[in-house]
Amino acid sequence: LVTLDGVPQADPFGGWVAWSAYDAINLGGIIVTRGGGSGVDGPGALAGTIGLYSAMTDGVEASAAYGSRDSLDFSASAGTRLGGGQVAIDGRYSRGDGFVPVVKAQRGAVDRAAPYKQGGLGIRLRFDAGDDSRIEASLRGFSDHRDRGTDFTQSKLLGVDASLRFVHDPSGATQWIALAYLQLRDFDSGFASVAAGRRGVAPALFQRVPATGLGARFELRPVMSGANPLRVGLDWRRTIGRTEEDYFFSGIVPGRHRIAGGNSSTAGAFVDWSSDDGGDEFLWTLAGRLDHWRIGQGYRLERNIGGPVIGDIRFGARQGWEGTGRVGARWKSDAFALRAAAYRGWRLPTLNELYRPFRVGAETTLANEFLRPERLWGGEVGAEWDRDGTKLSITVFLNRLENAIANVTIGSSLSQRQNLDAIDARGVELAGEQRIGPATLRATWAYTDATVDAAGLAAALDGRRPAQIAKNSGSISLRSNGNDPFGGFATLRYVGKQNEDDLGLLRLDDAITVDAGLSWRFSRALTIEARAENLTDELVPAAISSTGIV
Repeated sequence: LVTLDGVPQADPFGGWVAWSAYDAINLGGIIVTRGGGSGVDGPGALAGTIGLYSAMTDGVEASAAYGSRDSLDFSASAGTRLGGGQVAIDGRYSRGDGFVPVVKAQRGAVDRAAPYKQGGLGIRLRFDAGDDSRIEASLRGFSDHRDRGTDFTQSKLLGVDASLRFVHDPSGATQWIALAYLQLRDFDSGFASVAAGRRGVAPALFQRVPATGLGARFELRPVMSGANPLRVGLDWRRTIGRTEEDYFFSGIVPGRHRIAGGNSSTAGAFVDWSSDDGGDEFLWTLAGRLDHWRIGQGYRLERNIGGPVIGDIRFGARQGWEGTGRVGARWKSDAFALRAAAYRGWRLPTLNELYRPFRVGAETTLANEFLRPERLWGGEVGAEWDRDGTKLSITVFLNRLENAIANVTIGSSLSQRQNLDAIDARGVELAGEQRIGPATLRATWAYTDATVDAAGLAAALDGRRPAQIAKNSGSISLRSNGNDPFGGFATLRYVGKQNEDDLGLLRLDDAITVDAGLSWRFSRALTIEARAENLTDELVPAAISSTGIV
């Protein structure tokens, strides 16, 4: 889970940010990069939530970029003192003509580039509320427009986030934080049916998905031996959403309409106790949570447009309790360190998974209102070495994800989200860094051996590798240390072969890409840079349809 100023970074109708799926995540203009090897990058070594806290801009910062396919990217922020507080405004706009998603040899008359346009604007306020307290308020809006390279596949996402936080932070005394936030989303998306030979295209489905997320949190940090290593608190989150769909098209006229949705909520109490991270030889952390979850009454209504109702179904409310926790320790002696962590986590099915079916081309995936929460048991051990510009890290992990939610094939071009018995994953992560004069050489490698444990309708998946999980991935990069006016980087990245579908009948080939860049710090205030991605023009397959379209 990634939080920004205490607010979960998630689509209210969808799920949490899947960190393993990204090399970098953009959270409200803050770029968070993912390291290879949890030990090298520090705080993640003991497992847990990634908490980000933004700094207020003081002055003016701006960037502008122009690139391939007539792409533009502008961002700027400005901040200043305001009485006893601060105010900051930030904005971003980007657009591009996009590329044709289908590989060149398989394109037809319907295929074209997939353009995009996105932007956002935010304002943050921070002002004192007494000698040891402050109030922080944030309001942000954003939009994203794009399509998938054919007619009738346009999508639009509009969002507004607002939060209010009160922080009481006296030095050497008990601290406490109160937070409330609101997240609004409105997502429209079209899906198309492409004729044989890709000579014609027709609308297949149009969806509108409005959603609302509400949340609150109260946290107490009592003073212990002059520090605040203990965190005790309560939090609550509620999600409300629905999908409104037009489908069964005759030409460009829809014949049927469907509306489905519901709500879910989670309330929990947590305790987190950690040693003071002051360079001690022995660090430890203990954490536990108790959550009560509730999935409210769901519904699905289908009718012929201008005609009778086809089906009107209500799904009963469900609720339950989940206990989670983690324990971690790190021992350091000179340049060498050992660490270990064990943890249990869980995830409530999203409204997206419970109620929102979707279609990509001729392939339809059904929702499943009876999904159960996922439960994760895991552990990892690792070792690190850090001396004289040399860093080495190894992490061995073992995870078991029970009730794993996956798309399971149940017919020709038809899948459904279902709970598998479990997915077992074990593997190792290696990372190393070496300073070489003005540059740093870095290498990472990750090996993940994952298998499905399944029975019943999903028995055909038992013992198979999960879809879209590469067994091997790694990178090698050379980067300047940033002390000189001139700098640069070069990165070679490898992603191994993956199963595209649950049955392993379709395979995504592996790929090696090369990125590079140069920068020149022209003055204290101005830097100029040039970047290039995929210098060798490697084909990087992202998906394969059931008809073999890459």
